[in-house]
Amino acid sequence: MAVTHVPVVRWLLLVYRLPSSRASQRVEIWRKLQRYGAIALRSSGHVLPESAANQEKFEWLATAIRNYRGDASVVRVQGFDDLSDEQLRKLFVEARARDYETMGRELKGLLARASRPKGRLVRLRRRFQEIEAIDFFDNPLRGKIEALLAQADEDEKPVRGRASMEKASRYRNRIWMTRPRPGIDRVSSAWLIRRFIDPKARFVFSDDPDSKPDSIPFDMFSAAGFGHRREDCTFETLRKEFAVRDSKVKRIAQIIHDADLADEKFGRGEGLGLDATLKGWASQNVADDELLRRGMELIEGLYYGLS
Repeated sequence: MAVTHVPVVRWLLLVYRLPSSRASQRVEIWRKLQRYGAIALRSSGHVLPESAANQEKFEWLATAIRNYRGDASVVRVQGFDDLSDEQLRKLFVEARARDYETMGRELKGLLARASRPKGRLVRLRRRFQEIEAIDFFDNPLRGKIEALLAQADEDEKPVRGRASMEKASRYRNRIWMTRPRPGIDRVSSAWLIRRFIDPKARFVFSDDPDSKPDSIPFDMFSAAGFGHRREDCTFETLRKEFAVRDSKVKRIAQIIHDADLADEKFGRGEGLGLDATLKGWASQNVADDELLRRGMELIEGLYYGLS
């Protein structure tokens, strides 16, 4: 029978003392230790599995303690005589289990509600990332939380009426054409197309819509396809045409409008930095398809960054 070998873990131990007069600093250090996922030993000190990142955290914390006129030592430890590696691992797993269980209850409660508080899911996603970062021994409950978050993501997808769904179905698995050197409106429009309209969209670049008659033009200097209409940029046109009702997409539409048309209609300046970044990449002769890929990643990050 094969024997499963558990990897040897070395540990980092932080031992410190603060003057009794430093009550607020004591609370500050305790909170940071909680955030780092450190386990408090019954005897003395706090423990983390050894890694470069954990050592840096403990060293900075030790420096802060000394600045508060306390004493602190960071020690590499191969093992403890009163705690086996297995017992220590179990303490870390149990601590993260409590975190995941608390989050699971919040998520289930949120999923059960017909109306969900604004920003609550964003806060829970951030909390999950924080717990995941200190889940040093792959707690099995992590997968359950990921499944609940995935369920919440499905529920958050925009609901369209029958007419808009039928319209969207005519634009699936298509080739979409736009002009070379894509800027803020075109990369964000491509992101909107790929995420909400045509998940398998392929993109090509040309100044001539007739060069590929089977493609769908967007943001071209012609009346064909989807482009600027009245006061709307192309992103706004697509959002309205395909009835994308996601509230964060509406805010992105305002950001793109102000960055692309520079009329300060919505007073949103967030897109200026994105636009400048795209222009910077273009000046470095980054290829069109790579510009589009990077730009779409920027918009995806913006989407998840909005609360």
